[in-house]
Amino acid sequence: MDPYIGKLLDNRYEILELVGTGGMAKVYKARCHRLNRLVAIKILREDLSQDAEFRRRFHDESQAVAMLSHPNIVAVYDVSRSSELEYIVMELIDGITLKQYMQRKGNKLNWREALHFITQITKALGHAHSRGIIHRDIKPHNIMVLRDGSVKVADFGIARVASGGHSTLTQEALGSVHYISPEQARGSHIDARSDLYSAGVVLYEMLTGRLPFEGDTPVSVAIQHINSIPLSPRELEPSIPEALEAITMKAMAPNPDNRYLSADDMLADLEEFRKNPNINFDYNSYEFDPEEELDDDRTQIRPVSVSRQEPERRHQEERRYQEERRDRRRYEEERSRRRSRYDDEEEDYPRRNPVWPVVLAAAAVLLFVGVIGYFLWNTIFSGLMAPAKTYPVPDLIGKVYEEIKDDTELLGRYTLVEGETVADEAEPGTIIAQDPEGDKEVGESVTQIKVTISAGPETVEMVPLDDMDYQTASTALRNIGLKIGVPTYENDETIEQGFIISYTPMEGVLVPPGTEVQVVVSKGPADKPFPMPKLVDMDEELANITISQHNLDPNGKRDYIHDPEVPEGKVITQYPLEGTEVTEGTAVNLVISKGPDPATVSPDPPEGQDPIPVTKSFTVPLDGYEGEVNLRVLMDGAQVWNQNYDATMEMAAEVHVQGTRGMGVKEVTIFINGVAKGTESVNFDE
Repeated sequence: MDPYIGKLLDNRYEILELVGTGGMAKVYKARCHRLNRLVAIKILREDLSQDAEFRRRFHDESQAVAMLSHPNIVAVYDVSRSSELEYIVMELIDGITLKQYMQRKGNKLNWREALHFITQITKALGHAHSRGIIHRDIKPHNIMVLRDGSVKVADFGIARVASGGHSTLTQEALGSVHYISPEQARGSHIDARSDLYSAGVVLYEMLTGRLPFEGDTPVSVAIQHINSIPLSPRELEPSIPEALEAITMKAMAPNPDNRYLSADDMLADLEEFRKNPNINFDYNSYEFDPEEELDDDRTQIRPVSVSRQEPERRHQEERRYQEERRDRRRYEEERSRRRSRYDDEEEDYPRRNPVWPVVLAAAAVLLFVGVIGYFLWNTIFSGLMAPAKTYPVPDLIGKVYEEIKDDTELLGRYTLVEGETVADEAEPGTIIAQDPEGDKEVGESVTQIKVTISAGPETVEMVPLDDMDYQTASTALRNIGLKIGVPTYENDETIEQGFIISYTPMEGVLVPPGTEVQVVVSKGPADKPFPMPKLVDMDEELANITISQHNLDPNGKRDYIHDPEVPEGKVITQYPLEGTEVTEGTAVNLVISKGPDPATVSPDPPEGQDPIPVTKSFTVPLDGYEGEVNLRVLMDGAQVWNQNYDATMEMAAEVHVQGTRGMGVKEVTIFINGVAKGTESVNFDE
């Protein structure tokens, strides 16, 4: 199993599944827990992470792509670099590649659809080039088609800043050899015009349904990019407008100086064509002299559209052609003169006796012997001495079955026999095995090649979990090779507690075995708040009954204190307070009266003196409380203070207690929200 699936990167990104593998990195689908959204994460492959050059290139890519922000370019959200791991967090695209889209359409698109796609691709390249970034790997496999018909250019895997200078024909470039520019194939200096060449090849393929150059090896295709000119699109599909063909061939001009100077220039012509499909761009083209008879071994160059600045180059080509014709005529004249001189000299030699009778007789003898030998060889000795004739088998591994099954040039004397279709990491339809093996020599009797075809990676179709409880859903997922993740719980007014509200991936989605399914489980309807009933002045028994009737918790704290003003057994105070919003199950605290304290004796003033009233103050801290707080103070069993405070506004409450001089020190009891919180000593004689 992939070591990254299920991991949480930087305590933020949870890896869910592998969605793709490239030359340098793997791409995973992940969930960002901070923003609660799905993203794509590109992680440098483990076998390359130890290579300083690959790490540098991967970092260069992340820095390059982070500079770009355009609706037709896959967005980058985050970049992380450490000694153990490097990854890029990108926009997760809901769509397919342009290559897959073309295959579904039969490989060829109508010119209006091709115009729609190439316009968006050119806009994306224009934005990247304006930031100094060259993609270097434009091909249908790196262009995503979204459900709304828009496209996004992806995978700046070998992107470079424009000042990067030169290029080499790397393995990545060979992998995309059908789309690389001639200068990239040569390893020469490249610039933004190389991307325009590749975009022209993509447009060519969309319009014609085929690539401009094909070959048995990547190197042979690269050489064709350098030395050859493809068939014009209208030769393959006459319905293509001439102006769109001109744009295509100008973008694919072998010489960068003959291409569009920038993506904006190409976009301008595309817009002009869109407004008027009958427009004539009046590009010049190379033409051969119709009187010239080309030698068989001479490469034929077909007409190609070039820029308006080509007349001088065309004249140079014509001058070079005229020089070749003159050299050719001189050679023929010189050869004729030599033959004439030889014939004249031969007349001066003395004539000898004819020898032709002897030669004729010897030839007859040799002919007779040869016929006899030929007969004996083919009838008697050929089967005994001649080695059996063998034929090489073409190597078909990695090729797409549907593309080559009727390719007589590749298959030659062989026919294909479709064998098993099995799960494999290769793309669906790719040949992964053959019998006999490629490059093997076989006898004349072997004329068929049996091939095994990839069905794509092994996948499991997600089953519906609707109307299932958590345990049933877990069992259903295990039965098909998937597993259920840690559930998230939410209230739901319609779905019963313990049943599934939603899940990811959705029903019908194909996922790798072992994928973890994320589920949201119902907690049932949310508790609705209601006002706390009044319990003050009730008997304790009646208060408990009232608490139970409202589905509140009757096991809250109970405090019993003396109060000369409240009869014994009556509720003095409650928490939560009357009218406060509460939900079912809330615990209720009560303070209940024990009646007057028998030990309480009112102090008598000194004889002949009236009591002197005294007011004492102290503060009670309320930090740690939120919302409305009830503060109550009792002295000698009697309530001397009862106030409500807003704890968000009051960090401490000031309490004022009245008495008379001569009472001495009194202990007062402090209650917060009906719960005793301690005592305070008050000296009335000071």
